[in-house]
Amino acid sequence: MYFAGKYIIAYGLDLIFGDPEFLYHPVRAIGKLIKILEDRLYDLENKRFAGGILVFITLVVTFFISYIFSFFILTEIYFLYTTLATKCLGDEGLKVYKILKLKDLEKAKKQLSYLVSRDTEEMDERQIIRSVIETISENTTDGVIAPMFFAIIGSFCTWHGVRLALPFAMTYKAINTIDSMIGYKNKKYRDFGTAGAKLDDLANFIPARLGGMVIVIGAFLLGYNYKEAFRIYKRDRLNHGSPNSGHSESCFAGALGLQFGGKTKYFGKVYDKPTIGDRKKDFTLENILKARKLLYVSSFVGLVIFIVLSIIGNFLIKLGGL
Repeated sequence: MYFAGKYIIAYGLDLIFGDPEFLYHPVRAIGKLIKILEDRLYDLENKRFAGGILVFITLVVTFFISYIFSFFILTEIYFLYTTLATKCLGDEGLKVYKILKLKDLEKAKKQLSYLVSRDTEEMDERQIIRSVIETISENTTDGVIAPMFFAIIGSFCTWHGVRLALPFAMTYKAINTIDSMIGYKNKKYRDFGTAGAKLDDLANFIPARLGGMVIVIGAFLLGYNYKEAFRIYKRDRLNHGSPNSGHSESCFAGALGLQFGGKTKYFGKVYDKPTIGDRKKDFTLENILKARKLLYVSSFVGLVIFIVLSIIGNFLIKLGGL
């Protein structure tokens, strides 16, 4: 089976099933490996070196296990599907939306706490909605565009006759998981998590910028304000502590007429984040649904673009006899 066909099936499985609780997600296994390595390496005197060892071991193990699964069509498709998070991300936003519709603010804050690293205890409804949309917009890159990008890049590479789409995509997920677990700038992880955080920034550099363009196209297809999405993208894409997250967030902010950023509390400390977008509209529950639609359409646009590039690229490789 051609890679394009396998990847379309994997994408379809993600839209249908998301991350069902009855299946053990491979990212959980990666997370357990990271925790085991952290417990054994954190006490080393040179924290940056120790963190670098954790990153190296995690990526090597993930790559080679994924490579083994790539020998079999069914396991390759299944694990490619698990690298995508369109439905999961959309569903998490929808859960908070439904709870807020019932006016249960405390339950909404609790549900949001599973989705974000920021403190949720003192949030009002507006802050909860803002947090949900910011998370959807930021993770459109991490959870959708970047895994697609690395899968397609890997599809051009072979090792002993096996395409490296799955090893590339799953290794990216490992990088992303390392950053989400130890990539913080607090006292505990400032040095130990440096290698993971820097590698995550590097891995997302191209996908974040491609993702911005994909989201603008998605806004156009939905009839959202795509011109404003592109304008805010050009103006505010670097207004973020991360060199990459602002690209997708600025497009969402422009397309929805919202302003992200401002005062946000993490681990008991309040940060005044730079603003992204213009406050043309206030945060309402319907904004969550609009952001969710933009996520889905952008994921489809990304799929079409990357599949076309894959088909063209592999045709050129065969044409060149490589």
